[in-house]
Amino acid sequence: MEKNKQTVELKDFKQIFDQYYAPIRNFVYYKIKDMDAAEDIAQEVFVKAWEKRDELRMETVKSYLYTIANNLSINHAKHGNVVMNFINKFTHRSNAESPEYIMELKEFDQRLQNAISGLPEKSRTVFLMNRIDKQTYSEIAVSLDISVKAVEKRMSKALAMLKEKLNVKI
Repeated sequence: MEKNKQTVELKDFKQIFDQYYAPIRNFVYYKIKDMDAAEDIAQEVFVKAWEKRDELRMETVKSYLYTIANNLSINHAKHGNVVMNFINKFTHRSNAESPEYIMELKEFDQRLQNAISGLPEKSRTVFLMNRIDKQTYSEIAVSLDISVKAVEKRMSKALAMLKEKLNVKI
């Protein structure tokens, strides 16, 4: 006798997409640092999930989506981040008060981006999910399928490294 597990119905797929698209996209972005590619990969995640919809279970759909996203991110990362580096160099233009202020802001922004990029992937992902997506440690733990203690350790490591690299209070 088959276990009584709820499969994903066609009507539920739109709700799953609406609920998880942005978090999946952001998760991918934190890993590969390219928003356009992150959006493409997030869409591909849902295409793959759609293709396997008959095998999906509501109680495991979130971890399944994150697993696909992680695997696709790893594949993308192997191809490099040349486009993102180019975009970062030319999109941080500002119309602030003085040239000195603009220069200081650009220098700090570059230092911050370099410091965040220099974090180990696991710490960087947790840091960005918390600080950009405003996810709680519990939410991050569920998304990454790790313990809350592991999230706390990764965040602590990220903050310590950023504080050291930037010589500022975070």
